[in-house]
Amino acid sequence: MPDEPLYFTTPIYYVNDEPHLGSTYTTVVADALVRFWRQRGRDAFFVTGTDEHGDKIAQAAALAGVPPKVFADRVSGVFRATWEQLGLQVGWFVRTTDPEHERFVQKVLRDIHARGDIYFDSYHGLYCFGCERFYQERELVNGVCPDHRTAPTEIAEENYFFRMQKYQERVLALYEAEPERITPNGYRREVLSLLREPIGDLCISRPKSRLDWGIDLPFDDRFVTYVWFDALLSYISAVESAGRPDLWPHVHHLIGKDIVKMHAIYWPTMLMAAGLPLFRALHVHGYWTMDGAKMSKSIGNVVRPLEMQGRYGGDVFRYFILREMAFGQDADFSESALVTRLNADLANGLGNLASRVLAMQQRYFEGVVQPLAPGPADLALREAFATARREVDEHVAQLAFHRALESIWRGLDHANKYVTETAPFRLAKDAAQLPRVGAILHELCEALRATGQLVAPVLPATARRLMTLLGLPEEELEALDQRWGTTFSPGHRTLPAEVLFPRIETTV
Repeated sequence: MPDEPLYFTTPIYYVNDEPHLGSTYTTVVADALVRFWRQRGRDAFFVTGTDEHGDKIAQAAALAGVPPKVFADRVSGVFRATWEQLGLQVGWFVRTTDPEHERFVQKVLRDIHARGDIYFDSYHGLYCFGCERFYQERELVNGVCPDHRTAPTEIAEENYFFRMQKYQERVLALYEAEPERITPNGYRREVLSLLREPIGDLCISRPKSRLDWGIDLPFDDRFVTYVWFDALLSYISAVESAGRPDLWPHVHHLIGKDIVKMHAIYWPTMLMAAGLPLFRALHVHGYWTMDGAKMSKSIGNVVRPLEMQGRYGGDVFRYFILREMAFGQDADFSESALVTRLNADLANGLGNLASRVLAMQQRYFEGVVQPLAPGPADLALREAFATARREVDEHVAQLAFHRALESIWRGLDHANKYVTETAPFRLAKDAAQLPRVGAILHELCEALRATGQLVAPVLPATARRLMTLLGLPEEELEALDQRWGTTFSPGHRTLPAEVLFPRIETTV
């Protein structure tokens, strides 16, 4: 339904490390989607937060020499502060140590247990502490965890198990019948392959003799809840706590490809067992790499978002990561590539156009916008931006921000060529041509207004600044259906030009 609300989630980030490029990318995508859909009149909301229980957190706290809760409080605070400093419009920040969340997890556990889908058994298996889960032999690569490249530990113990395999056929049938549930389709094919083999049942507890940092099982306090059974439920507990339980059936999960199995298999089976509605879709993105290698704190190639923002500006950083990564594929990060985008796209493309237009508007007319007199070249400029608007809507609906930005910049390229071809700076030498100069600059002011509206979800600060320079209220950013030529009333005055994006000089 076109008027239904939209609910986006990021993963609930582990607090064993501070925000990095991977977590920032997912959260910026969520923020841009919320801005995009709100601009189009939709009720849009996004949730992020921190995952604070389990082995990894207990180990990180022990290394820091503090209790797990003290450690979690500190790092969770860093996540929250980072998103605030990046200007992200987080609807709700959930912590898995929130009392409301813990109560919700225990309620769901009680419900599933009462239905007979949780049982007690002894188990012997291969456990990866990095992944916090048991592996089957066939899942290992040369005997080691495929993600952490370490050999799992053999563990024999008694635990509680969730009858996950009971729901396997239902989940398989769902994904076969509804391909839009997992995008891009390559990840859906991977999940279907997993579901065509036995998936077994899921161990959902850890004995307190081994780990006591977690949510107590409500039916046996000798055990704590498996971290994934805890964390996944935060997607629902968050909107319950936010007073928006109506959002849950409309949820779209944004995740990295390393956690597809947990979201595509564990999560729907849990929801089915609990009698809860399923998520609308999983949207899976690739890894950020540096020189082709996955980023890792241990090898020192982690990108910290606030450092990038401090060095280049928040909008520049947002533009780069949304322009550089094709959602679903891996992308390589380098500061040299960021600087190239800054200089070529932002400074030369958008920034140069705004400076030229506003400077001429000031020089020839003291900022007063002149009447229109559209000819063929002007109508072609208008059509270029109408095309950009249509394409942006199509691409963002598919999470293809890189293509949406390409479309906007084709409009900007057309505008820059229009300046060259109509040459108002030459026409202005002839006083008789000043009405045509004014009409050209009016068309270009409309192009800047349209650009500000289209880039607002990705470059929010820049969009606001463009509106100010054009002498327009910030509310104009929401007026996407404003008819070209009706924005600037007689006597409207623009402000003097400013440098939106200072170029960064590089040495060869």
